[in-house]
Amino acid sequence: MAQGARLRQNVAVKSKLSTTLKSWLPILQSNVLEMEETIAEYARENPYVSIKSRIVEDFSSKLKSPYPNTPAKNSMSDKIESMTILEQSLYEILNEQIVPPLFPTEISVKIAQDIIDNINEEGYFEAEESEQANELGVSTEQYRKVRERFAYLEPKGVGSKNVIESFLFQLEDRKDIKDSTYELCVKIITDLNNHKNYSSHIEYPEAMKVIRAFKNPPALAFAQQESFIIPDILIQQIDGEIQVMLNDDYYPSVNIDTIAMKSSNAQQYLKTKLKEARDLIDALDMRKQTIRKIGLMIVEYQYDFFMGGEMKPMRLKDIADEFGHSPSTISRAISNKYLECSRGVLPIKSFFTTAIDGDTSNASIKDFIGEIIKNENHKKPLSDLKILQMIEEKFQLKMVRRTITKYRKQLNIGSSSERKKIYEMSVL
Repeated sequence: MAQGARLRQNVAVKSKLSTTLKSWLPILQSNVLEMEETIAEYARENPYVSIKSRIVEDFSSKLKSPYPNTPAKNSMSDKIESMTILEQSLYEILNEQIVPPLFPTEISVKIAQDIIDNINEEGYFEAEESEQANELGVSTEQYRKVRERFAYLEPKGVGSKNVIESFLFQLEDRKDIKDSTYELCVKIITDLNNHKNYSSHIEYPEAMKVIRAFKNPPALAFAQQESFIIPDILIQQIDGEIQVMLNDDYYPSVNIDTIAMKSSNAQQYLKTKLKEARDLIDALDMRKQTIRKIGLMIVEYQYDFFMGGEMKPMRLKDIADEFGHSPSTISRAISNKYLECSRGVLPIKSFFTTAIDGDTSNASIKDFIGEIIKNENHKKPLSDLKILQMIEEKFQLKMVRRTITKYRKQLNIGSSSERKKIYEMSVL
């Protein structure tokens, strides 16, 4: 029997969302951490519902198998500390800084917020200033001047277009260095390929010390933070078979308070709240069934990936048709949720890729780009044209160079010239 057929027989879920689950969609949409807060809101309005948090219990006793990314917190203070890290994202911190005197006018604030919207996770500005300026009805020069003020924001270097500009942004805020050192740093940064030409300068060691201290990429600290992630789905191989498990050990425990029920004289109120309490428990059960079936279907579609192969094309429509739901419902069900397997902790949405040609997905292409750049010759980084040739040879398909450039940028990988400068800096 085929692997997919065996998986389909392991679980039976109703083909359509019931009225109950539709009424409690926030529970389906919430990830494990958010779900407890969502249920607590319902519980506060229902005197017959009590919940017990499992998040704040000793995490180490919850998962029997070793999952390195699963948090191991054993106190409320640890949990609060971890959650606090997530409360302040890069974009929230930037928005808090869009205030006078750097941004004194309404239009400067509007431009600054547009700039933030076009900053990627590494902290680089990735849009075209002229296009964004045109959309806002301002001049390109006005837009550029506002972006240059980001040199004074935290994290240093954010809002720059590339490594060179990031270093110049970070240099701009260094008030602790001499003017002569500053000027030498500017020369070196704008001519990194030939930085050794300045080695005879008396302040060269000091200038290089300053430059080496710069962050690259500028939002590196945010990228390196360990996210407080609890995966919804756990995929394990046991005796050669792939097993799909729900990580429901962290689901809050919901109970109906029968003592409060007996003491109530408001019978109609009681019936209404009792029904809501039971619906809440049903919604939790349905959430488990829905997420589990999504996990089973992902394994069925992406079986080769979990066995060490490449990810195949998979559309939201494919899985929505299997469920009998709309793609938007499935999208809500998987939003902000994660799957943990031997290959790491991955957003469930990452399994839904677009087909490029036949069985080749854009995810496979991106994985290949990341891998070959990871192992490229640091003295002669691969150009986009060379990467294109390698992809066409490996996957036996025709593409255009601008597609490779787009994928590389989506992976937050610099151009070959930018990477060469970074490699040279790392050797120093």
